[in-house]
Amino acid sequence: MYIAAEDRYEKMVYRRCGQSGLKLPAVSLGLWHNFGDNSSYSNMVNICLTAFDNGITHFDLANNYGPEAGSAEINFGRILKEHLSPYRDEMIISTKAGYYMWPGPYGDNGSRKYLLASLDCSLKRIGLDYVDIFYHHRMDPDTPLEETMGALEQAVTSGKALYVGLSNYDGKTLEKASKILEERHVPFIINQNRYNIFDRKIEDNGLKETSHKLGKGIICFSPLAQGLLTDRYLNGIPDDSRIRTDGRFLKEEYVTDVVLDKVRQLNDLAESRGQTLARMALAWVLKDEPITSVIIGASKPEQILDNVKTLDNLDFTSEEIKTIDSLITTS
Repeated sequence: MYIAAEDRYEKMVYRRCGQSGLKLPAVSLGLWHNFGDNSSYSNMVNICLTAFDNGITHFDLANNYGPEAGSAEINFGRILKEHLSPYRDEMIISTKAGYYMWPGPYGDNGSRKYLLASLDCSLKRIGLDYVDIFYHHRMDPDTPLEETMGALEQAVTSGKALYVGLSNYDGKTLEKASKILEERHVPFIINQNRYNIFDRKIEDNGLKETSHKLGKGIICFSPLAQGLLTDRYLNGIPDDSRIRTDGRFLKEEYVTDVVLDKVRQLNDLAESRGQTLARMALAWVLKDEPITSVIIGASKPEQILDNVKTLDNLDFTSEEIKTIDSLITTS
């Protein structure tokens, strides 16, 4: 029987999620990859238990994570039942709906029909009565914002979610959504968006600034740019890299010689800081006040242990920031 490490909370930093009462670990575990039916169940168990033993209390899911879609929720539900159920009240479990999940007009986007049906399906797959955070996964310009926010409201009032969040929204739409949710007294506390040294869209579209202004937390996915901001690409593109095996999210044509040279220069800077490139990349995301947490993925437990060491050094000098910015802005 699994017994969690007694010192697990000494290994993690916890940050308040915006102006809410909820704290999240600075490092959260995402189950986007490596938790589908094509992955080893025993490895999934080891990853989750290693994460929890190191103070990672937040496990981030979505209805379509797999493959097949839904399988990550099923596999995590099994892990929860077999190993982590005594610790449910010490965990934050989130899921999302908004991308394609099932055929027909009711299995995608942001309608009330889809979101509430999806939440019921997610709870059944995970084996829970409620999730801690339920997100709308992406903006839907074809559904009135009031309808989508009304579905999030019902998720909370029905007792099936404690808090709600928005994912992949821009600053302008976030502000409109936040006003609707505030008027309805819905505990909207967090935004989830992609953010890393190479991808700064949330700065350009106003999401980062608007979230901070509104007192909402930000949790960032892809902080390592799908593995580009690690030591795996220092000598070029490995044959077993995600680019070669699954080019949906990091395409080979993006990883040019110029980009790889920037990765090597970033690695040199990380070494001068006494960090691996991955740890520096995570620290860069966490350096600013609006950022509550980063979502890491892992294919093996050792990656969890390495990523948690990021917390040993989250400070950057102004010269280090200038160096990083200058690398990214040059062609």
